[in-house]
Amino acid sequence: MSQLTQEPTSAYLWQRPASGDKLTCTLCPRQCTLAPGQRGFCFIRAREGEKIVNTSYGIASGVAIDPIEKKPLYHFLPGSPILSLGTLGCNMGCLFCQNSHLSKNRAPQELGVPLPPRQVVALAQRYACPSIAYTYNDPVIWADYALDCAHLAREAGIYSVAVSAGFINPQPRAQLFGAMRGANIDLKSFNPAFYKRYCQADLEVVLETLRYIRRQTSCWLEVTTLIIPTLNDSPEEIKALTRWIRDELGAHTPLHLSAFHPAYKLKDLPPTPAQTLISARQLALEEGLHYVYTGNIHDPGGQTTFCAKCGQALIERSLGGISLPGLKGEGICSQCATPLPGVWS
Repeated sequence: MSQLTQEPTSAYLWQRPASGDKLTCTLCPRQCTLAPGQRGFCFIRAREGEKIVNTSYGIASGVAIDPIEKKPLYHFLPGSPILSLGTLGCNMGCLFCQNSHLSKNRAPQELGVPLPPRQVVALAQRYACPSIAYTYNDPVIWADYALDCAHLAREAGIYSVAVSAGFINPQPRAQLFGAMRGANIDLKSFNPAFYKRYCQADLEVVLETLRYIRRQTSCWLEVTTLIIPTLNDSPEEIKALTRWIRDELGAHTPLHLSAFHPAYKLKDLPPTPAQTLISARQLALEEGLHYVYTGNIHDPGGQTTFCAKCGQALIERSLGGISLPGLKGEGICSQCATPLPGVWS
């Protein structure tokens, strides 16, 4: 069990205000204050009697063996399988959610299957997965479940990976990402107004999560931005976002620029044109990022890892899998011996 969990369904963090009979969930910045029987914004954290519980603890809405590149993580055990696990609900309110069938679902008991932490780790071992991903919906809201899995996985020599929007309070942030070996954080825009209107969230909280992971943990970090036509695809915003990543996280931080497909409450917008992503990638490279990738489109160059020093193709990715034509040893360029940042073993 995680250090902050007293029983399998207990809340990760909650407190009683100085006055009144309501309890406040302090896991994420929403600080939902709940009367008996009420649920939080995320839906899965609920008030039961004199405590707040995670109603989805040990219940999986989806389990699969994925290639790790699907997370996406391009500099983390390339070509390896990863056990992917998710629950239901979300503490974000993204109008363009690509997984709304999970994040907005309101029937965890009916659609989920029991999967306690020890069984999660046993599945990873059975299928020879060197890592487990907490994904599909945001693991922030089921941090207690994810942490209990991660602690057991570490004892078994298995890495843990979080795929998250990073909307979390400081104390649980330290606990959750301190237990992870890898993370991909969705940086949905570099515009605070976008976050408020389209995500019902706060950009600065996400930026602080990114800074924290990079500066205060050993967790390998990659960043994904979903490029949405007319909303966050301007050259000015792409440049500002990539400059911030370069200056605050480092030029070696991989950035994934992914194509939007009409979904949830933004079905009236068109899919992202491939050229928009290709152009955005070029802008990001010109701003000084070393590893920029395109996703959800056919773009061989945008899915290839090149050496930042000599330009040698190190890792090539396609629908048929990956190859490592220019990589040797523990992530070393075979042509100029420059190390490629990442996790290789």
